[in-house]
Amino acid sequence: MRPALREFGSAVRLFREGTHTEAVGRSLLGVIGELAQIVGWIASDAGRHAEAERIYRLGLSAAHTAGDTTLAGNVLGSLAYQRTNTGDVRGGLGMARAALETAHEAPPRARALYLDRVAWAHAKAGEDQAAMRAVSEAGEALAGHGGEDEPGYLYWVDAGELRVMEARVYTELRRPLRAVPALRDVLGRYDATHTRELALYLSWLAVALADANEPEEAAATAERVMTLSAGLASDRTARRAKVVLSRLERFGDVPEVRALLGGAA
Repeated sequence: MRPALREFGSAVRLFREGTHTEAVGRSLLGVIGELAQIVGWIASDAGRHAEAERIYRLGLSAAHTAGDTTLAGNVLGSLAYQRTNTGDVRGGLGMARAALETAHEAPPRARALYLDRVAWAHAKAGEDQAAMRAVSEAGEALAGHGGEDEPGYLYWVDAGELRVMEARVYTELRRPLRAVPALRDVLGRYDATHTRELALYLSWLAVALADANEPEEAAATAERVMTLSAGLASDRTARRAKVVLSRLERFGDVPEVRALLGGAA
């Protein structure tokens, strides 16, 4: 967190206190916007939500001033995601929709990401049809990706990640028959060195398995979540682990679940 904030602060000071041409100033604003998305995400994952929102808003202002609507959408979408995940579902949905609507010329991978934020907010609101419609539109947007020029920060938005996003939406909507196969498919090929992401994605698989009335397999998956998240300084991963344990409580008479819950107590 500290190194990230230091880099962010340096960029802001350089813009505010330095002397530069209009073109260089616009480039600096773009850098500030990109750094704000990264640093805001780190702060959010550490559970420092107020600080993350402050950083996101500064980055959003920088992106707007630079005239970069795609970057503005990326930053606003990240803030929308935090709002949705911290209980302000309506606020998150409004922001996610605004990110989508204001970036008309965004490249396909950006639109896919914005649509996923919309789908997630609808899912958290329990709005099944709207969530599934946005998921479908995200897939259509990504299918339009053809190697066109696009910002480097979209590198991670690919078919595998979008499939995970789709599966999380179906898990939230309690549709395990759709969620479980998708998550198994992606996680079977996932890079095990990405520990935080793997722990998060496994947490949704554990919940989906519980919803599918497969408590033994859900417990085995949940145990992997606990093992992976034990050494992570991620507030979000820790909260997901608690969600998994809570969803397994109704299977307390199953030996594998009982042993897991006893070990976590």
